[in-house]
Amino acid sequence: MTTNQSNRNLIAALSYLLGFITGIVILLVEKDEKFIRFHAMQSTVIFGALFVLSIVLGFVLRPVGILETLVNVIISVVSLIVWVVSMIKAYQGQMYKWPIAGDFAEKQIK
Repeated sequence: MTTNQSNRNLIAALSYLLGFITGIVILLVEKDEKFIRFHAMQSTVIFGALFVLSIVLGFVLRPVGILETLVNVIISVVSLIVWVVSMIKAYQGQMYKWPIAGDFAEKQIK
């Protein structure tokens, strides 16, 4: 792995670090490298969607109490798994695509 390639992989992995926030920042800064842009876009799509889903379900399920807590725990566990796997795959130099979000991200960066 060359220095450029390891830097590329590190930046791609960092696009997941703070979810959609780092994804957006890296998309605004990186204009050329498709590998980095793909991971930044995928991070933005996945974690943006999970953020919105969490807020919406929080309001909808608030009257149910325990169900709201259960759904928040499930969303948190899914987010953690996606976050860790995505960072590892990006750092390894893999163009790992999550279902739906990966295809969408790939279309957006072309």
